[in-house]
Amino acid sequence: MARDHTPSRRRARVIAASAATLALGVSAAAEIPVSAAGKPRGHDVSSHQKHVNWKKAKAKGARFVYVKATESHTYRNPRFRHQYNGSRDAGLIRGAYHFAVPSKSSGKKQARYFMKHGGRWRADGRTLPPALDIERNPYGKRKCYGIGKAGMVNWIKSFSDEVKRQSGRRPVIYTTTKWWNDCTGGSRAFGSTHALWLAHWSPTSGKLPRGWSYLTFWQHDNGGRLPGDQDLFNGSMTQLKRFARG
Repeated sequence: MARDHTPSRRRARVIAASAATLALGVSAAAEIPVSAAGKPRGHDVSSHQKHVNWKKAKAKGARFVYVKATESHTYRNPRFRHQYNGSRDAGLIRGAYHFAVPSKSSGKKQARYFMKHGGRWRADGRTLPPALDIERNPYGKRKCYGIGKAGMVNWIKSFSDEVKRQSGRRPVIYTTTKWWNDCTGGSRAFGSTHALWLAHWSPTSGKLPRGWSYLTFWQHDNGGRLPGDQDLFNGSMTQLKRFARG
């Protein structure tokens, strides 16, 4: 996701590299793959982006945004309200995401913290479902946060169940193909019930994590025309609004 400041460290970033799934082309002059140019463009931000000029972002093509709300069970984005409400006021469809740190506390505990501090969803057509950002551990060398594959799957299920209980929606899962296949063992437990937000900084979206046959969002770069990371919705604007409504 978009880089953020935590009380003690900056987040690290990770890229997964694989074969193409959407088979989207790119040209040297294009910010996004040429054949994806008609898809709704969006971005994701955190406190690192500070005071975003949302009207300017919309004028540059932004149609949706995900805003970081929380991390673990202790960190809240101090700029969340400004970013979340400001994007809505500018006419963007917006949602909130949580950065998971599974080694710190249970999925249920982190989901409750997320729901309490910005993660709730409304069927108003302007609010994206909550999203879980689960990826490489940026805080140490413990691969998969020191958690086994079955334990990681259970952690994600616990988080998802609590989000569903409180919001009525299953969270979108943001991840990379490599992390997912390594740390969950390529679990197929979520693909039929959770929308996939794939991180793959490349001209093509790459191979999907096991369990999914379709991606909903694609984070294709960590910088570009819009503040933060650059995203695409895999559909039309009408479909994006329908997805937001649930």
